Amino acid sequence: MSTTSTTAAVEGMDFPLQGVRVLDLSRVFAGPLCGQVLADFGAEVIKVEHPGRGDDTRDWGMRIGKTETTYYNSMNRNKRSITVDLQTPEGVKLIHDLIPQFDVVIQNFKTGGAEKLGLGYEQLKAIKPALIYCSVAGYNSAGPEAKRPGYDLVIQGEAGLMALNGEANQPPLKFGVAVVDMMTGMYAAQAVLAALFRRERTGKGRLIEMALYDCGLMVTGYYGLDALLLGHDPQRYGNAHPSIVPYGMFDAADGPLIIAVGNNSQFDKFCREVIGRPDIVEDPRYATNVERAKNRLSLLPMMVELIRSFPRELLLARLSAAGIPCGKVAGLHEALTSERTRQGGLLQEMPHPVAGTTHVFAPPYRLDGQRLPIRMAPPTLGEGTREVLQQLLELSDAQLQELQSKGVLTLPQKPQETCE
Repeated sequence: MSTTSTTAAVEGMDFPLQGVRVLDLSRVFAGPLCGQVLADFGAEVIKVEHPGRGDDTRDWGMRIGKTETTYYNSMNRNKRSITVDLQTPEGVKLIHDLIPQFDVVIQNFKTGGAEKLGLGYEQLKAIKPALIYCSVAGYNSAGPEAKRPGYDLVIQGEAGLMALNGEANQPPLKFGVAVVDMMTGMYAAQAVLAALFRRERTGKGRLIEMALYDCGLMVTGYYGLDALLLGHDPQRYGNAHPSIVPYGMFDAADGPLIIAVGNNSQFDKFCREVIGRPDIVEDPRYATNVERAKNRLSLLPMMVELIRSFPRELLLARLSAAGIPCGKVAGLHEALTSERTRQGGLLQEMPHPVAGTTHVFAPPYRLDGQRLPIRMAPPTLGEGTREVLQQLLELSDAQLQELQSKGVLTLPQKPQETCE
């Protein structure tokens, strides 16, 4: 078995979803992230992939070993992988045979695609009435755009997210990560958890439908409500805050930092104890945040020049001593390798059958003071096909070999077949 399990790390851990089985038919980001959240909480998640290519993201990002990439690994920890060709009758039958042993199904086929394969909600509900079925699509399944494919970047544009991101004098800007996919995956996981809770009380399953556009619109948050109240798009402020000044990223003499002056008392301390300019806070134009926001065009250039005249570490020390929120702007690699990240146990190096080791993000959740551990590294393609199908369906080696000969699945080598 190529997936590495940290059994020692989970001894005594009470996982909230222990005993829940999830069949993850999804690919790329939002659906797999939903599955990963459930897996982090202890669910047994079986990821179904195409026998040849696997999940699309096995070819995105930087290569790790033969079948994984950095992109794939970021949302597939704590899962097993089996290969099944869902375009074949035998492959669909395998899924139908598995369904009675699963609590949750996640899929993100184009609207109508699952039904054509025989894997739609009503079709699987007929096999297991208590099934929780989570469908992720680009747009409302009952609307005129139901069959449109959903892509994060497209929806960042359509939902107004790009219009609120970036500097005022620059074109609309996408977020640095696929934020719509990410939020949709998290919202989907919340919905599955709610459905599982309801099923505990009623015994009833549920159909969950998530749309990327719906979730993308929710990400606009208070900016979205501002736009409705204004009747037009709010102004973009880049790294600054629309209503709190000074609040944003500034350049010190030797590097950028974040300064978040949240109230008038903090601004008083900032002027007197950090930059040594009590005259600024004594100026009626800047005495309150309302006035500072109103006069930001005269205040901010002054702040920029003053902050640039100090070394970053000196500013950070003074800001911290004054109780003003602040922080260094770190590079991504710097943040990942920082002492803060190390002490938090947010990254772990795990054994890999080809690459030797691979970095895996740890779940962000802490329960009863303990971070949920990584139980399994992201799986190599099809690593669990033989073991899972033999365990759950009691298929013999001969039956599995026959399915492999028909191209329905691919089997990993048995341990004794591996030559080192």
